[in-house]
Amino acid sequence: MSLQPQPRDLAAPTPAVRVLFVCMGNICRSPTAQAVFRDLAQRLAPELAVEVDSAGTHDYHVGRAPDERAQEVALAHGIDMSDLRARQLVREDFERFDRILAMDARTYRAALALAPPQYRQRVQLFMEYAPHLQTSEVPDPYHCGPEVFERVFQLTEQAAGGLLRDLAGPEAR
Repeated sequence: MSLQPQPRDLAAPTPAVRVLFVCMGNICRSPTAQAVFRDLAQRLAPELAVEVDSAGTHDYHVGRAPDERAQEVALAHGIDMSDLRARQLVREDFERFDRILAMDARTYRAALALAPPQYRQRVQLFMEYAPHLQTSEVPDPYHCGPEVFERVFQLTEQAAGGLLRDLAGPEAR
């Protein structure tokens, strides 16, 4: 992906686009997406004003670091996500974030159920940013082996690239 920095008026800072990645427990898929997107944005579009976070629809793992298997796969690709901690999706997130990206249909429905009506249009499936892969969901790897964690990484990397191109605008495509 090639993104050329665009000149911008330093007197008028661009407001940050706020992106929230959502899965069930916030220790596998959504922190992987957060870390991958954060890394891509820093490397390929450092001029892009973006704030990124992740959350889970359930409170199973609040305060915990990402699953060790997810961290191992990310580290194998040069991405450290050890600083992230799980939290639960809350109603205030829908006002704060511009895009709320669910990892699968179940978390999409859960997010929509929690969203105030005026913010429901902000909720999307993350894989919409990688239509060429012809899958709408990032599989939950929690009860699976390392190959599924690698698949999650690959899917999130593709969708994160599509999201970054979308946020950077037509000049980056």
